Amino acid sequence: MRNQPARRVAIVGGLRIPFCRSHTAYRHCSNQEMLTAVLRALVEKFALAGQTLGDAAFGAVLKHSRDWNLARESVLSSGLSAQTPAFDLQRACGTSLSAAVLIATKISTGLIDSGLAGGTDTVSDLAIVYPDAYRNILLESARGRSIGEKLRPWLALRPRHFKPEFPGVVEPRTKLSMGESMEITAKEWQLTREDQDQLALESHQKAARAYEEGHYDDLVIDFQGVSRDNNIRADTSLEQLARLKPVFDRSEAGTMTAGNSTPLTDGASAALLASEDWAQARKLPVLAYLTYAKVAAVDFVNGEGLLMAPAYAVSEMLADAELSLQDFDFYEIHEAFAAQTLATLKAWESAAFCRERLGRSTSLGAIDRHKLNVKGGSIAIGHPFAATGTRILASLAKLLHQKGSGRGLISICTAGGMGVTAILEAP
Repeated sequence: MRNQPARRVAIVGGLRIPFCRSHTAYRHCSNQEMLTAVLRALVEKFALAGQTLGDAAFGAVLKHSRDWNLARESVLSSGLSAQTPAFDLQRACGTSLSAAVLIATKISTGLIDSGLAGGTDTVSDLAIVYPDAYRNILLESARGRSIGEKLRPWLALRPRHFKPEFPGVVEPRTKLSMGESMEITAKEWQLTREDQDQLALESHQKAARAYEEGHYDDLVIDFQGVSRDNNIRADTSLEQLARLKPVFDRSEAGTMTAGNSTPLTDGASAALLASEDWAQARKLPVLAYLTYAKVAAVDFVNGEGLLMAPAYAVSEMLADAELSLQDFDFYEIHEAFAAQTLATLKAWESAAFCRERLGRSTSLGAIDRHKLNVKGGSIAIGHPFAATGTRILASLAKLLHQKGSGRGLISICTAGGMGVTAILEAP
């Protein structure tokens, strides 16, 4: 936009609060309280008190109408200068990664020099609404000018109007939940229960080991008396996972359980991005560079799996970057369900899928599974919808910084048949 060459975008670092199963440790916390805690910690960690950043982008998938300006209100409580602008966005589970890509684009094009990206979500503090018929009575009464006009609508009030409507994860066009949709995809790709449970087990084992090794010491802050994610089950086993019953298809054909799916989770995360000059002038670290990103969508109503869009986005992103799927040291594939991760990997290995759906002459091939979600994935860590993207971004940037070379791939599926992906490279 300034007719200048694109600038490299540095990931300075990121933080999050521990992710907790909904209705547990954060059952009385709001989205703003969780996000503000993360932002205050970032401001303290990187000595940003009173400073003005170029922009900030945050979002939440589930939020109250009072949170219409969630991002700005959180920034105003963060310790940053009140002159730091902020805006809300939402792309389901890809929200915070989308926020990071938008901030990175502004930095790359010279619009800003620094910015924050992140997300927060809580299922414990749901916005509970009442039926439209009750809302219509309230609105009609409010529109009345006389006492009679204000009272008349209330004659239609019935007990059924007080039955609350809770937010759901059902796709409006298919009337299927995300889990029900993924169960269909699992059958299409012939994914076994055993393979899904194995991936879930590895997710817990890797996450537990990462905490023991101290990987999360400078990535996770204490909040509400919690110091680590409370869904990680270091002592789980294949035998325990195998005892769980399917929850989305309760017949003998069902393979997806609470154990190989992500739990409903509360939490928040954020990351600081900047130009190299801005970071260097403040003697801040450059952990990694955000070099490529892609978003894609699929027609999940007429044939493709609801959560298969990342398979398409990664293919297009690799073409942009002129890389192969094997040119990575780390793969961070969001584990919405073990089945989603496995279906994506299987699709990339399929010559037919890559030829007919991705327009490639050959398959993308297999990845080295030892490089997959090496510090645990969403099944173990948890998945506050809007917070997962920058949780992954910060952890992957740290891994690349520690390695001192190489690159990592991020792949996140979202509701609505979309996928958000990115490539990070070491300095």
